[in-house]
Amino acid sequence: MTRTTEALMPKLQEYVAAHSTAPDEVLRDLAAETEQLFPEDNFMQIGPEQGAFMTLIAQIAGAKQAVEIGSFTGYSAICLARGLRPGGTLLACDISEEWTSVAQRYWKRAGLEDTITLQLGPALDTLRALPAEPQFDLAFIDAEKEDYVDYWEELVPRMRPGGLLLADNTLHHGQVVDPSADATNVQGIRAFNARVRDDDRVEQVLIPIGDGVNLARKK
Repeated sequence: MTRTTEALMPKLQEYVAAHSTAPDEVLRDLAAETEQLFPEDNFMQIGPEQGAFMTLIAQIAGAKQAVEIGSFTGYSAICLARGLRPGGTLLACDISEEWTSVAQRYWKRAGLEDTITLQLGPALDTLRALPAEPQFDLAFIDAEKEDYVDYWEELVPRMRPGGLLLADNTLHHGQVVDPSADATNVQGIRAFNARVRDDDRVEQVLIPIGDGVNLARKK
């Protein structure tokens, strides 16, 4: 996650934000409280233009059943849930009770407490406990980078034909093209991007919004 589109110079970042659907009071307050409570972790929250993009993607897809891997304080879940069709549901997976306690307050404030279901615990365990058949129209991956390929392999069979998968931080602050960057999270993102590119079950494009979003559609 990141609060800005990193490839943009500050003036262009301001312009993009000013010419995209603006976050409402709930999202603005959530962003401010997250920065106040978790100043060292605030970078994990998506920015407003990415949030608007994700809401539009959910709306365009006509998604009804969605899953999110990594929720932090709940900003991205609100954006996804708001784009779902009436009666839709979002399964939000995270391991932090501290972060998601903030999320749940804001989900309720946004009127989404009946739309979003929180599952605390390792996301791979949650996914593997789900029925194996296709059930999701939309998925968002934004958790441990070294586990992205594993999340992918669990999610793709559970996506309906035409379902969309989005994965965040797939440019990893530009480190994906830096030969000297060999941290496990960077290696995880490189392996994930290569796996998605070579997976004949999907069509995909790597989009330079935020810190990079890999968008795939199941065939």
